[in-house]
Amino acid sequence: MSEQDVILYRKRRDITVEGYDIPKPVRFFEEANFPDYCLQVMTKCGFVEPTPIQSQGWPMALKGRDLIGIAETGSGKTLAYLLPALVHVKAQPRLANGEGPIVLVLAPTRELAVQIQEEAAKFGSNSNVRSTCIYGGAPKGPQIRDLKRGVEIVIATPGRLIDMLEACHTNLRRVTYLVLDEADRMLDMGFEPQIRKIISQIRPDRQTLYWSATWPREVEALARTFLCNPYKVIIGSPDLKANQSINQFVEVISDHEKYPRLIKLLSELMDGNRILIFLETKKGCDQITRQLRTNGWPALSIHGDKAQAERDWVLAEFKSGKSPIMTATDVAARGLDVKDIKCVINYDFPSSLEDYVHRIGRTGRAGAKGTAFTFFTSSNARYARGLVKILQEAGQSVSSALAALARSGGGAMGGGATGNFRSRGRGFGNRQLRSGSNAIPVAGKKPW
Repeated sequence: MSEQDVILYRKRRDITVEGYDIPKPVRFFEEANFPDYCLQVMTKCGFVEPTPIQSQGWPMALKGRDLIGIAETGSGKTLAYLLPALVHVKAQPRLANGEGPIVLVLAPTRELAVQIQEEAAKFGSNSNVRSTCIYGGAPKGPQIRDLKRGVEIVIATPGRLIDMLEACHTNLRRVTYLVLDEADRMLDMGFEPQIRKIISQIRPDRQTLYWSATWPREVEALARTFLCNPYKVIIGSPDLKANQSINQFVEVISDHEKYPRLIKLLSELMDGNRILIFLETKKGCDQITRQLRTNGWPALSIHGDKAQAERDWVLAEFKSGKSPIMTATDVAARGLDVKDIKCVINYDFPSSLEDYVHRIGRTGRAGAKGTAFTFFTSSNARYARGLVKILQEAGQSVSSALAALARSGGGAMGGGATGNFRSRGRGFGNRQLRSGSNAIPVAGKKPW
């Protein structure tokens, strides 16, 4: 491409770049020079062309430079770092007995880690690149066996990885490609001490890729600490904004109107497609699930107090469509990539605008259209002004009731809109976790 072509291409796809010696974006998979086995999997998966973050992120990552990638949820970030990771692995000497991984991907939640592992296995199986997933809430035995056998790629949540390092089940001496996925979420969950502890054990000449959906000051400060002369690629705006492929409907109602309205919505929407319902508390999640099941709706729930085996089963039932309705706390707000979620319903408004954007981002993924309904009460009024801004920037209509709340709700933007991270009542943020702790408590009781 000529320089003029590059400028036009980036403008059309809303790509902003920073750094020196920036490579041109790739318009087609073939232009990225990936090995044939990668191209075969992409063809098999039905991918037509690179997403904007892949288009610009791949050539940047393949140059071996540090990279900051900022893009909305569902934009294809996972493959933006996984395919260059496979190329990186194949360029390194093979692992010797007792050596740790070459690629380390850190993720904030078990669900996201498992999802990344599925993609790594899909693309790595034809290339003899082994990967494993290390996360809390699951038995350590199989994870330890994988690490002892030797794997080139480790996807991990910080707490469980530190457990494995302290028990000498693996080491990070061979890591030359480090990925921090959902960096904003990891900071928000209070993982900064664990991240620093892990990175202190990785060689300084590594390549580091830093992915985030938003770009608040805390994320920027951490990036400045760990990255060296990075490229920076932003898709859209670094400010908080929603995917424009999602039709957003915000209904201002009272608390006692919520459940009848939910039943009416389900009656209108239920056609066998998947519907995801978000609630703010685990207790509320179980309570609404019980009510729905009593009323004959095929609902299951997922939240942090459930044992990992049960969470995996619920997710499998939801993905397969056997249980097309799933209620969830914010444990499913990020990283949950289920195809064809027709609709997201925010039964409870979340405790930050960032979580609102990530919740509704579970639908309308990979270019598909989606729908989100949100129940908004007078107790949520402090978020009204920030929510109106998000709706307007996404080209959505704002109801007169919400506009009135925004006018009377004061100047608060609801945390995320101002970029300030804080504890959100999940037990993280204000206290530092001990090194071996997991991000999500596990209890293992069945609510039904």
